[in-house]
Amino acid sequence: MSRIGKRPVELPSGVEASVSGQTVTVTGPKGSREFTATDDVQISVDGGVVTIEPRGKSKRARQQWGMSRTMVANLVTGVTEGFKKELEISGVGYRAQAQGNKLVLNLGYSHDVEFEVPQGVTVTTPKNTEVVVEGIDQQLVGQVAANIREWRRPEPYKGKGIKYKDEYIFRKEGKKK
Repeated sequence: MSRIGKRPVELPSGVEASVSGQTVTVTGPKGSREFTATDDVQISVDGGVVTIEPRGKSKRARQQWGMSRTMVANLVTGVTEGFKKELEISGVGYRAQAQGNKLVLNLGYSHDVEFEVPQGVTVTTPKNTEVVVEGIDQQLVGQVAANIREWRRPEPYKGKGIKYKDEYIFRKEGKKK
């Protein structure tokens, strides 16, 4: 039995969910999101609760049970609170600036890096060494943050580069004479 799958997903006030076939649509104050589950699970909405049940006892049905419940819970979290990733830039002369739907990064290259921000995600720069990625789709927010970080990953000697705010960089000792 899936411990995660057994728990129902409760809908807070102001959030509505509907099921048509295997597609769950959740609408809330921040927008609307949908998820299409596999045929291995059955999804039902009763009042303010979404429940997911497996359709069989196969291994795949049990796997999809917990995963589908988590995906529906992420939809509810996305349309109510949204998701957020914070990045820090460290290094002499490294900085970021949001300009419309572009993020201009100065990362020590001979040119500035212009990063196109995809639809559904907002990127802000509270300071020139901080980047905040926000949106209602957890996967898209994480992917955009990873793509920004990819331009200059933190190096282990001085820690220069773009890192997540809660990330720990394992530091190495330099060469000895």
